[in-house]
Amino acid sequence: MKTSSEEFKQMQRERIHKTKPWLKTKGAITPEGKAISKMNALKISPELHFLIGEYKQLMKQQKEIQQTIRGERV
Repeated sequence: MKTSSEEFKQMQRERIHKTKPWLKTKGAITPEGKAISKMNALKISPELHFLIGEYKQLMKQQKEIQQTIRGERV
């Protein structure tokens, strides 16, 4: 039987709906696994993602410094 045939696809659908694998998954548990899972949906390079995070931190620090200079509460 060819894997591209409609009969095979129907058998596969039935098998999947019978076992319901989506009910048995737990997802990432360890911090390492969660970090890997987080990167799966990333549409940019991990290096660029890291740089954007650093940029956001620097902008937050800059804002806090400006507020301190103006005498505003942080």
